Amino acid sequence: MTIQPIDVARDEDIEGYLLGSPVSVMREYITTPGRGPRLHRHPYAETFVIRRGRALFTVGEEQVVGAGGQILVVPALVQHRFEVLDGGTYEATHIHANDRFVTEWLE
Repeated sequence: MTIQPIDVARDEDIEGYLLGSPVSVMREYITTPGRGPRLHRHPYAETFVIRRGRALFTVGEEQVVGAGGQILVVPALVQHRFEVLDGGTYEATHIHANDRFVTEWLE
């Protein structure tokens, strides 16, 4: 087996099937407050590993502020969105428990 590191931009998305991985990864780097994806859901869980900054997450009917150093898991089929809050850059890795991105946009 050969392990080959790949270079990726700090906001690049990577589908796992391209690398032989069972998960896909989104690397988020957002500097503008109020930005983030509109309401959507996936047929698999999504894990948010927040490295810095803060964002307001809407998960189902609940809202929570996620901040650097925290991890948030959204279960499969639960609608969610987030928007970056004032106070700095939001930088996170979003792990999709699937080898391809599958998104149902709800708005």
